[in-house]
Amino acid sequence: MNGHLEGVVPVGRAVAGRQSDMNPSAVLVLLTLLAVMTGCAGREKTVDQAHLMKDTWGIEITRLHLTANGYMVDLRYRVLDATKAKELFVRKNKPMLIDQKSGKVLTVPNMGKIGPLRNSNAPKQGKIYWMFFNNMSGLIHSGSTVTVVIGAFRAEGLVVR
Repeated sequence: MNGHLEGVVPVGRAVAGRQSDMNPSAVLVLLTLLAVMTGCAGREKTVDQAHLMKDTWGIEITRLHLTANGYMVDLRYRVLDATKAKELFVRKNKPMLIDQKSGKVLTVPNMGKIGPLRNSNAPKQGKIYWMFFNNMSGLIHSGSTVTVVIGAFRAEGLVVR
């Protein structure tokens, strides 16, 4: 032997597999492009959902957030077309908020003397309405993705703030 151990690579020269011929700048460009495309994919659905709500149901959701120390989910929406939005105000249509991760359903609480925590009067164009969903279980948190269903109305992929 001539002072070298056969099969041993000197420190600093060990390489796992074959060295890539890919330019680091090209890798950076590809990763950036992938990130941009991924970000746009989610927004397209959100934009389509917003247009669907405006065109079909005559509303736009203005807020969806936790309130009452996290024990309630507060949904606020503006009526843009009272005729299209009336389905959301029919008393027999029980609103549901569905956690998309677990499939569990939250409902609007019915408070003894004041009734359900939602609006059910005739809608008026330009007015913002509200409803609360019971989150006593703590199932929904900031960042949860949910679906709201009221009669035939269905809004999917809403993110709680």
